[in-house]
Amino acid sequence: MIEARFHPRIEDIPASDWDALRADGNPFLAHAFLHALERSGSIRPDWGWQPHHLGLYERGRLIAAAPLYLKGNSHGEFVFDWSWASAWERAGGEYYPKLLNAVPYSPVPGPRLLAGRDVRTPLLQRALAEAMRGEAERLGLSSVHANFLLPDEAEAFDDDWLARSDVQFHWHNRGYRDFDDFLAALNHKKRKNIRHERRQVAASGLALEWRAGRTLSLEEWRRVHALYAATFDAKGNHAALTAAFFTRLGTLGEAAQVALAREDSGRIVAMALFLRGGEALYGRYWGAEAEVPGLHFELCYYRGIDYAIAEGLQRFEPGAQGEHKLARGFLPTRTHSRHYLVDERFRQAVRDALAREAVAVDEYAEDLAAHSPYAVAGR
Repeated sequence: MIEARFHPRIEDIPASDWDALRADGNPFLAHAFLHALERSGSIRPDWGWQPHHLGLYERGRLIAAAPLYLKGNSHGEFVFDWSWASAWERAGGEYYPKLLNAVPYSPVPGPRLLAGRDVRTPLLQRALAEAMRGEAERLGLSSVHANFLLPDEAEAFDDDWLARSDVQFHWHNRGYRDFDDFLAALNHKKRKNIRHERRQVAASGLALEWRAGRTLSLEEWRRVHALYAATFDAKGNHAALTAAFFTRLGTLGEAAQVALAREDSGRIVAMALFLRGGEALYGRYWGAEAEVPGLHFELCYYRGIDYAIAEGLQRFEPGAQGEHKLARGFLPTRTHSRHYLVDERFRQAVRDALAREAVAVDEYAEDLAAHSPYAVAGR
């Protein structure tokens, strides 16, 4: 007998049991990362996040799990369903709360159905999907959403789950020896533009450095967080991640990496935060009080590429959205999500809308692919 249990805190599940189910080194699915979000006050019911993590148990032993949240809004998800919520509420329904199978504030593709990697994995993944669906129906919720899935997890969801796709921009390491070797693979115009941007930053007088998060002092972590928060505030967005969460990143071994820019005084005036896991580097947040041409691209993209090449990482995912990344060597990559809407008529209406949306996304992806920045196809 397999029993489904739902947990209001990630710490209710032993870290060793949870991490044993991870099929790759994606740092966002690590128990320590999810625990840091909860313990630092970055995940709060009044911000629309209530942990409701799913575990499947056999004879009392955890055999599969999924990060799961009761969501009171659609903030921090990056697979936007605001129009669905509006339509459902205009029809007299209550869209929130809903169930979300995802990592908070992290539009990073990765495993969402943790079931190890053996012959039972597909069966257990299907059981996780069914347990989420059953929980939504039991609680009388409108829907369940599984965001930024790995492509091979799609088979766990039957046809009642609606498929949705979007585009991100990822950099791939083709065995480059160094940054110049990467530049040589680009066409002349893109290569020239990148060199110009890097020269602008070099001439600014700022001192740049790459640091492992574990080497940052508490004061440096506080400064990094202050830059992140100020940048969010300046754009009218909510800086949900707390200073306590940032300092906890420094305890996650080599997972957290930071690119810094300092003035002559030593004051940190810009930063880019990354997470590393397995064979990939993930760009997360940027913050700056200095206005230097090209500094954003230098810290967020070029320093990350430098690091990925030096460390032999195979992939660099700099974050959601941004066509400007294409000109800097990041190629379009499809992302995947699945959505179960409990009401059958509502589900059909959204299915029809997604069919129209899919045509537009396919055309967009094809157009992007036709504008590769690389001089040789496949590089």
